[in-house]
Amino acid sequence: MKLYTIIGGVNGCGKSSLLGILQAVRNDLGHILEHPPVEKMNECLGKGLNFTQETTLAGARTERTIRQAKELGYTIRLYYIGLDSLEESLSRIENRVKKGGHNIPQRDVERRYAGRFEALVKVLPYCDEARFFDNGNGFMEVARYENGELLAISQSPPEWLKELMVFYKAKVPERNTLWDFYALSRDIKLFMDSFSPIRVFVCQSFLIMFLV
Repeated sequence: MKLYTIIGGVNGCGKSSLLGILQAVRNDLGHILEHPPVEKMNECLGKGLNFTQETTLAGARTERTIRQAKELGYTIRLYYIGLDSLEESLSRIENRVKKGGHNIPQRDVERRYAGRFEALVKVLPYCDEARFFDNGNGFMEVARYENGELLAISQSPPEWLKELMVFYKAKVPERNTLWDFYALSRDIKLFMDSFSPIRVFVCQSFLIMFLV
């Protein structure tokens, strides 16, 4: 199986940190694409190699790559990280810069944050699997989606996930019942009731839950 793994989320959400954790617990990430990723990405697609990319999902390039990978028979796996506010995103970037990390122009951060759900909804239909993580206080998996269906949701979803579900429901009316947080159908299972066992990994001072 050929895998294209996407680690998505707004600037400052913790994509690189999550990638570090995944590298410690998964052996199927393949080539980790660096910036700019185009040349290596094309090589991986041409040779049918597994590869992993960090992206904000903004812009048309990521969507084009996902469509191309899908046409070539890749399984698309998305790990999406959410934050509750623009201020949190900006604060995390500021802290990163203080530690010697790279900066992002504020106007770009604001634009990507405002369009984060629109960008996500565009690529989600191509994803065979999507796992949603909150990074308010360490990484915690809060929802899971597979092949067009929302399979599970946290008993205490963060505010950004509630906003996403309302946004998705408006964009995709046929999923109205399934994605309505306020009227969950019986098809949606709660994490604590539907997955067993739950394995908890503590790595790099972050908590991350993988359900198997």
